[in-house]
Amino acid sequence: MALIPLIATSELPDGTGREVVAVGKIFAVYREGDNYHVLDGICPHAGGPLGKGTLQAGVVTCPWHGWQFHVDSGQHCLSTEICTARWPAEIEDGMICIRLEQPE
Repeated sequence: MALIPLIATSELPDGTGREVVAVGKIFAVYREGDNYHVLDGICPHAGGPLGKGTLQAGVVTCPWHGWQFHVDSGQHCLSTEICTARWPAEIEDGMICIRLEQPE
């Protein structure tokens, strides 16, 4: 399947995240150096905007209630039973892209 472009790498400073809407879905896109991560943009706790959370040492903190997830895996920091969907990020022509049919 074709890549779905989300955001230009130049629009995402190192150590930050951004909420991106594409194909009718909200994604949370993060940058750590040359590594890019894409999670479901909706926190599974209460629907908070994960893309607007703070990113520190590979962990995003939801701005609504403080739930934390590892951006490289989508795994909740305190409970192994909670994991949010993630997609491998691919870079093409300066854009951070995903293949929607491949959530992990």
